[in-house]
Amino acid sequence: MGYAHAYATAIMRRGRVPMEPVDFVPDWSDGPRKTKHYPGAERLPLPVGTEYPADATVERGLLGQPPSQPPASGPAFDLGLLGGLLRDSYGLVGRRLGVQANTDLNALPFYPLANWSRGTASGGGLYPVSIYWVSGPAAPVPPGVHYYSARHHAFRRLLTGDVTGVVRQALGEDDAPGRETDQFLVLGVKYWQNAFKYNSFSFHAVSMDVGALLGTWRMWAGARGTTLAPALWFDEERLARLLGVSGTQEGIFAVVPLPWAGFESGTGSGTPGPVAPPEVAVRRRDQERSRTVLDFEAVTAMQRATAAGATARPAPGALAVAAAHEPAASREETPLPPRAPLDRDVRSALRARRSSFGRFAAERPLDGAHLTTALAAALAGSRLGGDAAAAGADGLVRLYALVNHVDGVAPGTYAYAPGDPGALRLVSDEPPGAFLQEHYFLANYNLERAGAVLVPTIRTHSVLDAVGDRGYRLVNALIGGVAQATYTAASALGVGCGVALGFDNIAYRERLELLETDEAPLLIMMLGHERPDPSDFRFEIA
Repeated sequence: MGYAHAYATAIMRRGRVPMEPVDFVPDWSDGPRKTKHYPGAERLPLPVGTEYPADATVERGLLGQPPSQPPASGPAFDLGLLGGLLRDSYGLVGRRLGVQANTDLNALPFYPLANWSRGTASGGGLYPVSIYWVSGPAAPVPPGVHYYSARHHAFRRLLTGDVTGVVRQALGEDDAPGRETDQFLVLGVKYWQNAFKYNSFSFHAVSMDVGALLGTWRMWAGARGTTLAPALWFDEERLARLLGVSGTQEGIFAVVPLPWAGFESGTGSGTPGPVAPPEVAVRRRDQERSRTVLDFEAVTAMQRATAAGATARPAPGALAVAAAHEPAASREETPLPPRAPLDRDVRSALRARRSSFGRFAAERPLDGAHLTTALAAALAGSRLGGDAAAAGADGLVRLYALVNHVDGVAPGTYAYAPGDPGALRLVSDEPPGAFLQEHYFLANYNLERAGAVLVPTIRTHSVLDAVGDRGYRLVNALIGGVAQATYTAASALGVGCGVALGFDNIAYRERLELLETDEAPLLIMMLGHERPDPSDFRFEIA
């Protein structure tokens, strides 16, 4: 078995057996930036994005085209759409200073520590994902490699010249994604940007961040009728050399080919560029703010283990052996009410997304239709498309609901049986409030006051057995997509939401009766109405 098996086991047990280094304390005064910094790199300001269509709803982006409407083919990307995608997903769109229960509240009034909101969630609000645009001749700017500077909503040019052939070569086979475009988004993760706080746990957190961002992009584009197909398997070492990053300090997690307006395969600007010589690479280097940068053995080992099989793209259906188990039909079943529509447009839902941080109001139960919708959206968020879907990843996630205060549903622990509208199958009729709070490690939520807590599970070790250690990135990308979909659906419904990783995973396995299976609960997602008229400050900058 590869190293990822041992790491996955340590993650499950960390609530009872702390991961090394157990005495680690972050040096906040010497922390890294929440971005990479390339001094002297030319800045290319991006358009703020074209007007977002009102019918590009969360419903359509997450759950697909309504049956009553004919199928639509969405627009290919141009620079305006690309600017809109990046700003709505990872750009800074507002400053928030709500009175809430998170530990950073006292620091937020100070400008250097301000909380800048973004459409996509990130563990600890650290945003370690690096977004690179590798552009070919079809773009309206000279071809090259660019880094997205979220603080400026602009690209920093790192290299000039058409190197899209390198990306195509890294993607591999002739039928691999990316043959019908010369524009690519490449996602890296700078580990120190997260590990300075979370040390050995960092790899687990950042790989979910990648999935959350991919989920946002698929939702944003899907609502407009455009499909994005990310690749998780490719020649990572070659792309790391191209981008000028160290493989142990920054992993390359995904490549997203962009359908591009004006690209016509084999003609004019649609002629694929030649493969650049092996020595072609970005020479500019990120200037680190931290005086001391630490390496954590577990993070380095996971990067090496998951990069080792990067080119071994799974065969179609390879993940069928790791598919989620169906909830037992013999359990008592509670039918769910029809779901509420998600008719808010994706852009405004992403702008309104936030973590509730202790603001839940138990005295106002969650509507049963809202629970139905959240469950359907969460499961839809586990479908990332691309080479993962081809391998069978769409059927890997299973959902549970621990219900405290939901109209029409008795308190208890349930397994979700998907359908239209689906049902809940009883695992335990014991009210879960006391259990939820007892096994939560932090002080920023009172889980007893949430209307319901959703728990996605996945058979992590079965995935690793099926596709190797790189499957760990897939597992967490799926769970990150689930979290982002739940956040966005809650925003569209006007319901509070929070996502957390600080809980006793083993206790949840016991509660959900999973000890005889290999299902692993990887995060918890709280839903419920918030207290009315909160003390809040919010200033939009986009």
